[in-house]
Amino acid sequence: MNRVATCMALVTILTLAPRGTSAQAPATGQSSTPKTTTPAKPRTTTHMTTDPALMHPATLTAKAPETFQVKFVTTKGDFVVQVNRAWAPLGADRFYNLVKHGFFTDAAFFRVVPGFIIQFGLSANPAVNRVWQSANIKDDPVTESNKPGYLTFATAGPNTRTTQLFINFGDNKFLDNQGFAPFGQVTSGMDVVQSLYSGYGERPEQGSITAQGKAYLDKNFPNIDSIKSATIVTP
Repeated sequence: MNRVATCMALVTILTLAPRGTSAQAPATGQSSTPKTTTPAKPRTTTHMTTDPALMHPATLTAKAPETFQVKFVTTKGDFVVQVNRAWAPLGADRFYNLVKHGFFTDAAFFRVVPGFIIQFGLSANPAVNRVWQSANIKDDPVTESNKPGYLTFATAGPNTRTTQLFINFGDNKFLDNQGFAPFGQVTSGMDVVQSLYSGYGERPEQGSITAQGKAYLDKNFPNIDSIKSATIVTP
């Protein structure tokens, strides 16, 4: 992105951020920082098949294995992520619990910035989003760089990681000193990740996804790609 386009994108994001949200801005000339927002309470409800444990975030604190792999089956194909808990233990544990209980089923890749990142991690079920939006975990020290293919939690500021993640498309080392701590990397299927639909860019609104879930995306963004399943395959 050139500097003018970057500035316009950043202004748009700051304008859309709800009042009271801390929106982080990267250094001049860099792409918009991956971040989450804190939307209003959902206005609609959706009846979906959901693991009941997902309605109680405080109970999902199992320690992740030191290394494990997760297979993502998407509407464009499959890719595999290997997690290394030593890189960012708190992030790895949160991801492990989300995957184990099916949080990512039908979740969309709702923010795609070519050459920068692809973001996901809002549930298709508004009721699940409601209970997780304040389930923050503390930050991990950054021990690995945001290299292409590395998986990292998005944030709305210090100690605000919940469920949203991004995969780096580019070498985004400028995110390292902003506290974005990678905890895993795509080990196969990066071509699938690169092929996920990017035509909507940053248009899908995080607040609307949180409040209305899959219904909002199906109605307004019919070509968007999503996750059919995410499962732990090792150990």
